[in-house]
Amino acid sequence: MNISEVLLAGASLLLTAQSAYSASLMLYAWEGEVQHTRNQAPKTFEPPGLRFTILLPARHEEAVIQDTIQRVVDLVYPQELVQVLIVIESGDTSTIEKVNQKLAALRAQGINHVRLITFNDPPINKPHGLNVGLQEATGNIVTIFDAEDEPHPNILNMVNTVMTREHAPVVQSGVQLMNYSDRWFSALNVLEYFFWFKSRMHYHSAIGMVPLGGNTVFIERALLNWMGGWDQYCLTEDADIGIRLSNERVPIRIVYDDEYVTREETPPTVNQFIKQRTRWNQGFLQVLGKGDWRKLPGIRQRLLALYTLCSPLLQAALMIYPLISLWMLLFVKLPTPLAVLTMLPLYMLVIQLVISLVGLYEFTAAHGLKPSFLSPFWLLISFLPYQFLLGYAALRAVWRQLRGMNSWEKTAHIGAHRTTELTKDVSTALPPEIHLTNSDEEVIRG
Repeated sequence: MNISEVLLAGASLLLTAQSAYSASLMLYAWEGEVQHTRNQAPKTFEPPGLRFTILLPARHEEAVIQDTIQRVVDLVYPQELVQVLIVIESGDTSTIEKVNQKLAALRAQGINHVRLITFNDPPINKPHGLNVGLQEATGNIVTIFDAEDEPHPNILNMVNTVMTREHAPVVQSGVQLMNYSDRWFSALNVLEYFFWFKSRMHYHSAIGMVPLGGNTVFIERALLNWMGGWDQYCLTEDADIGIRLSNERVPIRIVYDDEYVTREETPPTVNQFIKQRTRWNQGFLQVLGKGDWRKLPGIRQRLLALYTLCSPLLQAALMIYPLISLWMLLFVKLPTPLAVLTMLPLYMLVIQLVISLVGLYEFTAAHGLKPSFLSPFWLLISFLPYQFLLGYAALRAVWRQLRGMNSWEKTAHIGAHRTTELTKDVSTALPPEIHLTNSDEEVIRG
């Protein structure tokens, strides 16, 4: 074998191993009863005791921010135990105007636990806004919701129970994209979230290396202050702080219960999807370059961190590899064993496709949705184009990182995932295990 054949064989084996490992992580939550049980939310709730500060960073979110504020206000938890801080850069006048209109309406109803905070110093991005909000936080637990989020009404009761019973300093609850049929890429984007939060994050937690999600993560305020808050120059501040917490051996509890997920939407266009995925990939490369993962306590944690943070490079290689292998198959005379070997990564992609098809039906069944009979067909024909979309975003992230382009490319939100009516009568959302007194109802209703 010449050097090009050796390199091709090595690349084939590497990408096959990576694809097989990725498929195993997708299925981790279904491997045993322990994983299944850890996914579930508690069946009964402890009395409200923890104080929560909800950080709601927003930028150019005038289309969705008022609805999100109302949903956060309607969370079923005593208002005297909740502080809501909306954090916006002072130049975003259109979003600020919408927020002020909503705050005026809330104050007219006697609801005063929601505040607007603005800042004008750079960098103008989400982690900087979070640090600004952290300085004003008074709750002993700090959480984040994004401007388009639709949290479950009982999310604070659920987290209060988990943190109280298990003495968990950090809880990551599930986030789930919902509008799986809106765009050709939507179903696969939805399933990425489904397998990541429902399965893969449990594996990360078991190993002790957790790149946290961007919202619906609950962290003790004292712990956040001790960690120095978020890295406001990192494009994936969530993954970064998760790894830094893992460095300190802080246990991170993962809960993915289909009922309690925070609902979000897929990006509205291919261009928006590419920008979002580019930002995430480049953020992983930034965290890789920072090197905090090298301080993780065990070799398994460090290897998992290296694999996770190198995923943009692997996705970029997966985009280039089929073109090279196809060219060699057509124009280079390869030994038969090597020709078969070059096809192995594609076989693993077929296995991932089958897993995705099964996952689509599990996701829709869990959320009371009914896929059309054409859904498997659309998933099938969009699978390879979606992989190239991921590969292109990864290549773009690598290019931006090499050129030192660290600007924040924001994803637009239009509220496509919102299908339920807002209600003021939030007491109907309470489970039977919690009973409110009349005075409690007045506090919650505002």
